[in-house]
Amino acid sequence: MRAWTTDRGRGRLTLRDVSVPEPLPGELLVRVIACGVCRTDLHVIDEDIPAHRDRVTPGHQVVGEVVAVGAEVRGWRPGNLAGIAWLRGTCGACRFCRSGRENLCESAEFTGYDDDGGYAELAVVSAAFAYRLPPGTDPIATAPLLCAGIIGYRALSRANLPPGGTLGIYGYW
Repeated sequence: MRAWTTDRGRGRLTLRDVSVPEPLPGELLVRVIACGVCRTDLHVIDEDIPAHRDRVTPGHQVVGEVVAVGAEVRGWRPGNLAGIAWLRGTCGACRFCRSGRENLCESAEFTGYDDDGGYAELAVVSAAFAYRLPPGTDPIATAPLLCAGIIGYRALSRANLPPGGTLGIYGYW
């Protein structure tokens, strides 16, 4: 399959033919339909954040169709629409995970940084960290929501606002 990858020390994307990933137990194989470009992806490419791998496929705002499910996956099947976001794995045991703040996990793994992301024809994701999207979802409109949208949603859901309440969300660019 084809994928845009970045190599440590290169600071650019290169289109390459790479092996088709196989879903491990608990994972989904997703055919990428749309993948947004986040500033974090550019930081990964430019190595503004330290590289974790010698070569990685960026992209963490992914919408795609499930084409295969690994062993032990329940509730997903080929044809389902899935979203893949930045957070792709946590330990589940650290103080942050135990307190519902898994986004701060001390051992978190990230899509397009620790593992390959969506700048490819296919991507794998843990079924536990995939977002099921309803049929008819617009992939292009939805992909950016898997980053900025999740941040806003998390703030809203944790704010315990009364009906009609006001929430301010401060972001960065």
